[in-house]
Amino acid sequence: MMNACLNPEVAKRLADCGQSHLVDHLAHLDPIAGSLFAAELAGLDPVMLSELFQGKSLAQPLSLKQLEPPPIASAQEDPAARAVGLQALRDGLVAVVLVAGGQGSRLGSDLPKGCFPVGPVTGATLYQIHAEKVLELGRRFGRTPPFLIMTSRATDSATRAFFASHNYFGLKETDVLFFSQAEMPALDRATGRVLLEGPGRIFSAPDGHGGCLAALSRQGWLDKLSAMGIRHLFYFQVDNPLVRIADPVFLGRHILAGSQASSKVIARRHAGEKLGVFASVAGSCHIVEYSDLPKEMDEATDQSGGILFNAGNPAIHCFSVEFLKRAASGNDLMPYHAALKKVSHWTPQHGIQVPARENALKFEKFMFDILPHANPWLLVWTSREDEFAPLKNADGADSPAAVRLAQSRLAVRWIEAAGVSVPTDGAGNAQVPIEIAPSAGLEPADLDPSMLRAIDWSRPVLLKS
Repeated sequence: MMNACLNPEVAKRLADCGQSHLVDHLAHLDPIAGSLFAAELAGLDPVMLSELFQGKSLAQPLSLKQLEPPPIASAQEDPAARAVGLQALRDGLVAVVLVAGGQGSRLGSDLPKGCFPVGPVTGATLYQIHAEKVLELGRRFGRTPPFLIMTSRATDSATRAFFASHNYFGLKETDVLFFSQAEMPALDRATGRVLLEGPGRIFSAPDGHGGCLAALSRQGWLDKLSAMGIRHLFYFQVDNPLVRIADPVFLGRHILAGSQASSKVIARRHAGEKLGVFASVAGSCHIVEYSDLPKEMDEATDQSGGILFNAGNPAIHCFSVEFLKRAASGNDLMPYHAALKKVSHWTPQHGIQVPARENALKFEKFMFDILPHANPWLLVWTSREDEFAPLKNADGADSPAAVRLAQSRLAVRWIEAAGVSVPTDGAGNAQVPIEIAPSAGLEPADLDPSMLRAIDWSRPVLLKS
């Protein structure tokens, strides 16, 4: 009787694609739960899920014979590019998009990762650090770049509430624009059947940072940005507090090159590092995700014995808005990637099942898969120490302690660049935590040497305006 609330064509399509268990489950739900579940089933694309399970429509690995190290521009200061980037910020041509769909589960938190405190002195959260950089850009240039934040179903309400409870960290509420990425069902790796999270609930997960493009397009943001006069979109991920948001030199190089997609690049530390790798294929730009990196490519060396494919991806990009609009209209430009994961799920027979090993396929899109379609494109070196300290793990590398230390080390380098000596342990680590608030500086040249010389470096230091 409950099947009556499901369109027969939808039920047949599900059954034809091996998902009849979902239709059967519907009959055991009460009218309200059944109606909600039927609506969710109507939104599924079982043909696409079947093709993904069979390996169709997935990103295909590149042959090592196709790949070459890409050309990369120097990181050195470029006065002409800086002037162009500064003018673009003054003219209001730039928006900022922050990808923040992940939770801090690996950090022991159920909150969005952006709510995690990482300030070395203040305990400022990732969201606060990023928002205050955008705020400072607005103060300097008289126009605050629209600050778009991509959330997921798991983080959307908590992120909105967090910003509201902190008065948007000084930004106007109208300057902070939230949009949510889509979800993809997880499939049983053995059968391809859609897994359930609970009675009447499909287990689904965010569709990857590549879901940003579809979400921006689907929710009308690309057209709205164009109507606002925005021409360039600066893109980065929430877990990295060192990002120099809307770096004017990077923006200027992007604009002067007429680039449709520009990316910052850091040097890989060693083979096997969990970092995507830039490569060139017949003149187009690609990133090979570390999980897809062929061993021979990962370990290939140049004539001097260094890593041949040395260009790592810190996920810092600048895109032409017009390019993103064209890319969003091509549904096949961004294929799905499959990943084997452990997924606890529910069955009518046994309730919650906690697997001992990887039991499910999750599907994600990666934003960098649009890079091969950009022409022209641009890669620019940056220093890992200056711009990449991602928060990923509870302990060890990329942990809160490591991220706080990276911010203090950056502060030491900026202060010493201003001609002021800071007591360190000889390895570049300050003897006390040091934190530079965005209001005090977005780059080393912003710091006031006379103010720095008056500081007592024997206790934690916070520099702010």
